[in-house]
Amino acid sequence: MSTMRRGRFPLREGKVRLPFRTLVLRAARTVMLVSLVLVSPFSLAGVQESNSKAADKPSQAAPAPAARAGTTDSTSSKPIRVQVGEVSIAVTVLDKRGLPVIGLNKEDFQVYEDGQLQTIRYFGKEPPLPMRIGLILDTSNSARRQLPFEKDAASEFIFAVLQGRRSRNQVFLQTYDATSSIVQDFTNDPEVLNEKIRGLKAGGGKALYDAIYFACKEKMLKAGSPENTRRILVLLSDGRDVQSAHTFDEALSMAHKVGAVIYAIGNAAYGYTNPADKVLQLIAEQTGGAAFFPLRASPGADLGTGYLSHGQIGETSQNKGLGAETGTYSAQRLIKLADSLEAIGRELNEQYTIGYTPRNNLLDGTFRAIRIVASHKGAQVRTKPGYFATPE
Repeated sequence: MSTMRRGRFPLREGKVRLPFRTLVLRAARTVMLVSLVLVSPFSLAGVQESNSKAADKPSQAAPAPAARAGTTDSTSSKPIRVQVGEVSIAVTVLDKRGLPVIGLNKEDFQVYEDGQLQTIRYFGKEPPLPMRIGLILDTSNSARRQLPFEKDAASEFIFAVLQGRRSRNQVFLQTYDATSSIVQDFTNDPEVLNEKIRGLKAGGGKALYDAIYFACKEKMLKAGSPENTRRILVLLSDGRDVQSAHTFDEALSMAHKVGAVIYAIGNAAYGYTNPADKVLQLIAEQTGGAAFFPLRASPGADLGTGYLSHGQIGETSQNKGLGAETGTYSAQRLIKLADSLEAIGRELNEQYTIGYTPRNNLLDGTFRAIRIVASHKGAQVRTKPGYFATPE
């Protein structure tokens, strides 16, 4: 048989020759297998590490961007500091008679933070920010006689600030004696709250500071963003404290931390001096709220309105005979509790909302004092005294 040729390679008799392409592919496969065996895992890791470093290393032609204000380089040992966003505050403006001043504009206000004039970015009157209100009632033994009137006043206040189940406002109910109790969590249903109010009973002990601290930490701290809500505590109390684990300063500091504004209504018996009224006055002023003392009256034996006190009508025991203990006369005085709560509700509904971006915009944990000036003649301005520049 003659020899046949195909291409450059002869096809000899008795032997099968594979095509050229198949031989090349097999040779390439063999080389790859040998390479994988010879290259150790340590060598591969070294190559990967080298490639990773090369990828992380910035190009000389494109330098890394400079860090923004308020942050530090990731290689620095200093912590990254986050910037403060917009600060939103509710502002009440009252005239000389204590009535809300309405109709003011953005140009009528100046805002100062730590003495520095700020630029107002937002100013609004309608709709106001929704309220998160804590209604705290003193149910200790000393408040036993006033409790029925407190219940009536609290019910009227609830219906005034909620104005139906679709209200954007929410209220929680808390009582305190020796301990604090959340009787009803946040709700916008006035019927539910009213039912809980009617079932309240007086107990023993008196721990006012613990009650304020508890309300702020357990409820107000979780009541939504402080920029988008108004946090308010309404406190009915005589201001006395005999067994709190927390001090006045600790309670006030916690109120500052959560941005709670406290309105206090004194319920101490009329005709008697009560040094603890100063406690209510101070904690209200220090949080941007107000203190009301509806049971105060000028000295005199005004039996028509039920004013009875030491030494006015012979022995103090005669007060019992005249019905003071049972509430015959005191009812006309205690009804002013409702008037005070109504005044608070009216004030809250006539607030302005002011927003600004602070010039000192770092969250460094410091307390920033706020002062607001209104151009209205004789105006009294109420707002929270400041805030802690810390992430909540």
